[in-house]
Amino acid sequence: MISRRTVVFTAALVLAAGAAVAHGPSRLKVTETITIAAPPAAVWARLRNFDALKDWHPAVAQSPASQGNEIGSVREIVLKDGGKLSERLERWDDTAMSYSYRAAPGGALPVTNYASTITVRAEGEGSVVEWRGAFYRGWPNNDPPPDQNDDAAERAVTAVYQSGLGSLKRLVEGR
Repeated sequence: MISRRTVVFTAALVLAAGAAVAHGPSRLKVTETITIAAPPAAVWARLRNFDALKDWHPAVAQSPASQGNEIGSVREIVLKDGGKLSERLERWDDTAMSYSYRAAPGGALPVTNYASTITVRAEGEGSVVEWRGAFYRGWPNNDPPPDQNDDAAERAVTAVYQSGLGSLKRLVEGR
């Protein structure tokens, strides 16, 4: 005869296994940094304005912001390949040389619920720029297509950050 305790334990295991399968995608994170041989104020001057993305990111053709650096400002990005994104300024701190923004649903990246922060800080006689983001893959359900899975989302965000930071470094250092 099976004990009541065994039945309860077995039922709990079955429920836990079912919950694990039903769980959706995990939040992903990407952080990229670059060292720039220039004072933080010079680096911050290049990227401090929310609408300045077009001035230092090589993939961006236009990046007008509805209210400049005011919280709630919406930046409508048009990429050189025709893609579009809309981002809302969540936090802007001139003293800390940092701002945070959140992307509207849809857009050119294979991600959802994307939020990001870019920060400049002193390091030695130069600066370090950190660009970090957290997001979910583009496909919210199980078994995503290859272009909207975790790897695709991480690769896309990493490529955006690396190309932007590399360009910023070249512009600020005059290379």
